[in-house]
Amino acid sequence: MDHPGPPQFVAVGDAVQLAPRDPDPEATYRWTVTEAPIASEATVDDGAVEEFVPDVPGRYRLTLETPEGRHHLTVRVFPGDHRPTGEGAGGAGAAGRSGYSGKSGYSGRSGSARGSGGKSGPVSGSGSGAREQPPEHEDGRPRVRLNAEIEADEAVVRATPTPHPDSSRDPSDLDVEFLLDDRDGVTRGDVTVDDRELRVPLAAIDERVRVHGVAVGASYSVADAVSVDRLGDGDDVGVTRLNDPPAWATDATLYEIYVRGYAADDDEAETTFEALEKRLDYLEELGVDTLWLTPVLQHDGAPHGYNITDFFSIADDLGDREDYEAFVDAAHDRGMRVLFDLVLNHSARDHEWFRDAYRNPDSPYRDRYEWQESGEPGTYFDWELIANFDFTSLEVRRHLLEAADTWAAVADGFRCDMAWAVPESFWKELRERLKAEDPEFLLLDETIPYIADFHEGMFDVHFDTTLYFALRQVGRGHEPADSLLEAVEGRARSGFPDHAAFMLYLENHDETRYLVECGDDAAKAAAGALFTLPGVPMLYGGQELGQRGNRDPLAWDHAREDVRAHYDDLLALREAHPVLGSAGDLARVDHETAGSADPDDVVAFAREGEAASYVVLLNFGPETAVVGIDEAVDATDLVSGESRAAAEGLTVEDVAVFEVAD
Repeated sequence: MDHPGPPQFVAVGDAVQLAPRDPDPEATYRWTVTEAPIASEATVDDGAVEEFVPDVPGRYRLTLETPEGRHHLTVRVFPGDHRPTGEGAGGAGAAGRSGYSGKSGYSGRSGSARGSGGKSGPVSGSGSGAREQPPEHEDGRPRVRLNAEIEADEAVVRATPTPHPDSSRDPSDLDVEFLLDDRDGVTRGDVTVDDRELRVPLAAIDERVRVHGVAVGASYSVADAVSVDRLGDGDDVGVTRLNDPPAWATDATLYEIYVRGYAADDDEAETTFEALEKRLDYLEELGVDTLWLTPVLQHDGAPHGYNITDFFSIADDLGDREDYEAFVDAAHDRGMRVLFDLVLNHSARDHEWFRDAYRNPDSPYRDRYEWQESGEPGTYFDWELIANFDFTSLEVRRHLLEAADTWAAVADGFRCDMAWAVPESFWKELRERLKAEDPEFLLLDETIPYIADFHEGMFDVHFDTTLYFALRQVGRGHEPADSLLEAVEGRARSGFPDHAAFMLYLENHDETRYLVECGDDAAKAAAGALFTLPGVPMLYGGQELGQRGNRDPLAWDHAREDVRAHYDDLLALREAHPVLGSAGDLARVDHETAGSADPDDVVAFAREGEAASYVVLLNFGPETAVVGIDEAVDATDLVSGESRAAAEGLTVEDVAVFEVAD
């Protein structure tokens, strides 16, 4: 394959990682700058995986020489003052910044951040090396959507740009730039561009043409992309939007299973996978349809499983591959999909490569890891049992691509661990590789804070870390409940396109249980937020039972019936009213709170659809609230089935949903 992939949009001073795809570790690869603006002095070193740092705005062409031939890559470079800005995901702090290693010193030199001057550096929520505070004249990152249609003998690609939500610009004030994919053989001379429309004669398309585009204002947007493909051997042509998530994923309900604790009470099952399989009837009854399993590969003994020693073998303490596949098949029989937890940033220090390379400069595995000046491996935070891979190594890239191929064949998607710490070039290659085999395969990123650029040819669904932190702050009483709406609106402010999807969660295996930290009252309201705000809700195993320990074996015999009943009601609500899911728009609702309830504990919002609209009231406080709203609604609460009418409005204990009257 070799070709380095789609064209790139960056700003002056941002580092672009260049790498051959599907690499042969024994082959020789060489990069050169073959076209550049006249004032540029930018060069690139002669390794197989290199960083290119453009020094002036304009269009660059980089050429990769491989044993099979030469491949070209276009890089469109904007001025440095166009570097994207955005709100980011406030609250995550430096610990979540790509390219840094927390308490263990600098690492991440092969990671994802596009830092200035060739080094990975701090990023804002835009993920493009944005400044912490934009100048006053700038108005935030725009967004863009590309759509393609076949009209007579042409493919017509139209761009719809949208200004930043806080911008005073009109959409007509935004420019659009298109780039053709260098892999497809269609050149700029083959197409015509008129403002926001690009036309390609069908006769110029051999197998396919991919068109990439950005909106440009004070900064430039996350790129969107469409593909026009010839179908079969005839003249039929199809159109695909390349960055849309699979349709099934946007309406999914996820459930995380901590594999070594979820069914630990089963003394009769021969393997952990058999014990988990016996719980599938429970999960089917609960109403979830997508299961995320924490890592199931061979590991160093840490029960979470994230310190992997063999990327191709199922952990002995869980069963074998046949047992794992039997679990997946049983889930499929119940209409459930299974997400495999893909860990690519690091291996355990017990991995055979690392054992050979540690304190051994002559090891053939030495260049497969990042190393600090102290002689210790690159790592993050205080994680002393792992070592970061060096993605400039072709052997590392080849090994991990083959591992991903292996497990993609027996999963419906990957939950991608520490996505922020793996190079964007690798994720883009992995996405195209997997989608070529199964366009419905799901890629879910764990990125703290979230990064808008990760929706550019990398991931389908993103951890909504901003909403997660907001829910915790509201539950603790540190922020008003209205901040939840600001968090959702922050997606667009950070530059995410409207077609990006987000996973909503209150807790996971890394976090204290929400009800332990915030209490029962807030936990019930927060659960309501999961199932009524735009996004894909995720439950962590035991959340619906009132479980208090985050990695303890599930206390099935001590499950709280009131918590389970609450989740049953919310799951049924979302199933019955699709507008509460991906189908509905979000709008603020003006409201007043009466009685003894604290107004900061209450938020009101609408979910609006073509066939029906609803008003949602959430109350995070201990006192029942009476809420007055301007909307005319049916006073019957769709969660409880009871009337919530009161003299001064509607009563809400934790969550209530009302249909808007015609």
